[in-house]
This record gives sequence, C-alpha cells and structure tokens, in this order.
Amino acid sequence: MSYGSFYHYFESKEVLFREIAGEVDAKLRAPVDEVILPRSGMTPQERLQEAIRRHYETYRAEAQLLGVIEQAARLDDELAATRSTWQRDDSARVAGSIRLLQRRGLADPKIDADVAAEALGAMTHRFAELWLAHQGSDADFETGVDTVARLWINALGLGAGGSGAGAATGGAGSASTAALLHEDW
Repeated sequence: MSYGSFYHYFESKEVLFREIAGEVDAKLRAPVDEVILPRSGMTPQERLQEAIRRHYETYRAEAQLLGVIEQAARLDDELAATRSTWQRDDSARVAGSIRLLQRRGLADPKIDADVAAEALGAMTHRFAELWLAHQGSDADFETGVDTVARLWINALGLGAGGSGAGAATGGAGSASTAALLHEDW
C-alpha cells in the first residue's frame, strides 16, 4: 500500500492505531476463550492456570506493541475510553463467573465478586505490562504464570479441594479477566 492510499482506508494515523489496538486486544482475549470449554474436565484451578498461561503467552508475543498501546492509551482519550470499556466488559463477565463459583460452593462467598474481578483483572493486566512489555520484573515465565495463578486462586478461595474456603496448594491461575467465563465450572 502506498503512503497516499493509506488515508484512503484510514482517516488518520490515530484511527489506524486504534484499529490495531482493537485487533491486538481481540488476539489477547482469544486464547483465553479457547480454554474455557463446556465439558473440558478441567477443574476451575486448572482452567485458570491454562488461561493465564495462554494470556501471557499471547501478551509476550505482542509485548512491544502492547507496551506502546498501553502508553498511547494514557495520552489518547478515545483509545483510553475504548480500552476502559473492554476492561469493564471483561470484569463484568468475570464477576458473573465468580458468582457462579460462589453459588456452587467453589469460591469464597464473602468476597465481593465485582471488586474481586476488577482488582484481579487490574493486577493481571498491569503485571503483564510491567513484566513482559517493560521488563520491570526478572521473573522467568513459569514463575510469573504460576505466581499470578496462585494469587487468583488464593484470592477467590479456590482451595485444592474446591471448597471455596482454602488457599491454593497446586498450580492454577487466570489468564485475563475473561478467564472465568464459562457456565460449566
């Protein structure tokens, strides 16, 4: 595509950048959605672990671009608003899944599902940016995945026995806020 035809397809560089940001975000969510299978036979802890792993694998593959997108969102009000909407949507889905886990006695019934979804999602996304895009952590990949997974499991009270009251004892985790999506926990 020649430089002149570029603006035939996109009104400006900013519009193109926002389009790319949307595509990268969709790519970041896709591996997580693949893990949450209706009858996978995986425990909630295993699903969270696999979802976190896939999320961070995708983030790592796109880390340079995602770092730029994160920085641009701090300066571009429209991009920031769009990303905020995506995050709210993710948080709402995760909160619904946490409530389902609570109803089934798998997650701590005393936690506020909305606050937990927002806080854990923020932790997951911000850590990815610091760790994978800006090399702000020296953690190796497996340690990063396992630690974030344990934080999710412990925060939700998804003990190894699934009683909703225990701390995590084995590996498990969450990929993005969309990791808790399926109704068949």
